[in-house]
Amino acid sequence: MSNNVVVDMTGISPDADEFRMVSPAVNKEGKLPRWCTDDGQGAKRNISPPIEWYNLPKETKSLALVVQDIDAPDPSSPLVPWTIWVVADIPPTLKGLPEGFSGKNDKLSGEYEKVVEGNNDEKIPGWRVPMMPNPGHRIEFRLYALDDEVHLGRTVTKERLLDTIQGHVIGEAAFITLH
Repeated sequence: MSNNVVVDMTGISPDADEFRMVSPAVNKEGKLPRWCTDDGQGAKRNISPPIEWYNLPKETKSLALVVQDIDAPDPSSPLVPWTIWVVADIPPTLKGLPEGFSGKNDKLSGEYEKVVEGNNDEKIPGWRVPMMPNPGHRIEFRLYALDDEVHLGRTVTKERLLDTIQGHVIGEAAFITLH
């Protein structure tokens, strides 16, 4: 597994040649736009943000994405990450996921048809940022470059994905936004 994981508030890697991921929707302060969250207005609620990635490891056969609130409180323990989005079987030929991709992959054609959205912690597939009890939660986006395709069946969860990709991760890219 690559130890070169770049995590910052902007998604901008200090070395432009490294495997990296960004979201053009994240503002200069590192905040996730309101329309991506439960705080959004009108029809633009819980729309997945656009995500782009660059410089995949050459041996990449598939990509997987996990997005989670790493500051989520749990009544029985101090912090338990809350799964917002799980995406698997992303072909390495794709350069990103467009804004609003979540929930629409069955309506998209081409390489997007192969992508599988897993269940979030609300037990439903797709992007879902819960209403936050207080501001300032950190949302982590982590993209895994894999040396093989994953076959997870019908129900994809973060736990199942992470177990399945063990030993197959050849690179990771990550960034953190604020909610």
